[in-house]
Amino acid sequence: MSCIDINCDMGEVPEDVFNGAQEALMPSLASVNIACGGHAGDAKTMRATIEQALRWRLAIGAHPGYEDRVNFGRIELNLPPEVVSESVFKQVRALADIAAANSAHLTHVKPHGALYNQAVKNRELAQAIADGVAPFSRDLVLVGLAEAPMLDVFRNAGFRVAAEAFADRRYEADGTLRSRKFEDALIREPEEAAEQALRIAQNGCVIACDGSEIRLQPDTICVHSDTPGATQIAAAVAKALRDAGITLSPLS
Repeated sequence: MSCIDINCDMGEVPEDVFNGAQEALMPSLASVNIACGGHAGDAKTMRATIEQALRWRLAIGAHPGYEDRVNFGRIELNLPPEVVSESVFKQVRALADIAAANSAHLTHVKPHGALYNQAVKNRELAQAIADGVAPFSRDLVLVGLAEAPMLDVFRNAGFRVAAEAFADRRYEADGTLRSRKFEDALIREPEEAAEQALRIAQNGCVIACDGSEIRLQPDTICVHSDTPGATQIAAAVAKALRDAGITLSPLS
């Protein structure tokens, strides 16, 4: 693989947005996914994150999640599809309006947390996400877990998709992400995250928690901004890819 995107979920912690911690990640990225008022984020954090992303010429995407700020959108909910669609549309539109006011535009949408993980195999929920984005624009790329059924749903709804893998998360044998309730769900060592990212980009695989090999063909690799040591992890991942001759290319 000669090029790949590195994306990061942002605009979720006001302190990081405004004290420089968030922008310190951006030299190592190609795309950002900005929280847009559901699980986190408000007009101020959206605007500041967009301005930062523009300085680094990064692709800008929406990061809608369950409107459950107390639990940061990481608790599974069972909402009617129409409620999910309305919420996704509202969040994407909120970010798009602020982007337009800053002479920017959105390129993609990546669901957050429990909404993302539930939609991996839940086709009805994946369809609700697509139905929420469609009234705004079908030109946006929808991001989902590599090799997951959610991507087929997004494609069938008329969207281009970006298959996603993770540098700083461990995988179960079925290709899903290891739940954050387990202590080893996160990869905290920059060298280990860089090794996993390079294996993904060069060999199209990750090693699951049980030692099995999972084959995947991703378009983008995620590094989370709230993983401890995120700046160092992102820098190590970007360096490993660049040193291997892989170009960081934003989602578009």
